[in-house]
Amino acid sequence: MSHMIRVCFVFVSLFFIAATVSAEKITVFAAASLTDVMLRIYQSYTPRTGDELLLSFAASSTLARQIDAGAPADIYISANRKWMDWLAARERIASASRHDLLGNALVLVAPAESALAPFELTAETDLTALLGEKDYLALGDPDHVPAGIYGKQALVSLGQWQRLEKRLARADNVRAALALVEHGEAALGIVYRTDAAISKSIKVLAQFPVDSHLPITYPIAIVSGREKPEAVEFLAWLSGDEAGAIFRDYGFAHLKPDSAAKNRIR
Repeated sequence: MSHMIRVCFVFVSLFFIAATVSAEKITVFAAASLTDVMLRIYQSYTPRTGDELLLSFAASSTLARQIDAGAPADIYISANRKWMDWLAARERIASASRHDLLGNALVLVAPAESALAPFELTAETDLTALLGEKDYLALGDPDHVPAGIYGKQALVSLGQWQRLEKRLARADNVRAALALVEHGEAALGIVYRTDAAISKSIKVLAQFPVDSHLPITYPIAIVSGREKPEAVEFLAWLSGDEAGAIFRDYGFAHLKPDSAAKNRIR
């Protein structure tokens, strides 16, 4: 009996050792606006595959510069095409793996206790008047933060930029802009629809017209030299139905790659 127990113990030990060896770590650098949904992705993907996702969130520009400096990311998800293009020009991504994964929308928000009511946002809307004399509009820094870049495009398109440029509270990323509104440090803010959806401390006043800014897309790619099978498999899974349902739960549009792109990914 004791011999049998020892044999079983050795078998179980070897099983767990094998499982530990076979499990891989996949490092994902993702835009700050993906924080909540990617944590949900982690909860779904890791128990199913055993592969551990190491998630790092920041402004797309910050992450792109880190990758360019040699940070050990396997996958990069940007909140706009600019920073993916920037890495591509430096040959820092595997171009065949690149495709647009998600879509989003831009909204104007205020603190939940604000007296302002929802309205239709047009070129006739006077956002300066809504701010009053002393308050500020929170926005990701339009010099480098994707949400801020889209926000500036929208304000320019609506003829509001020159009046509001000096009334901006510039944030390091879109979540920081959201926090300024949540804490009452800014009377208004421009964030993604998905960021607004996860906060109980703000309310959405209006959505910016879709033609007031470039389409909001989140390109994804494997970092050059990091094309290990686990990263390729995870990239393909993110384009599938299971991941798509999770992304839609958080308000994102899930953009599946065409058949040619699918073949490139695999």
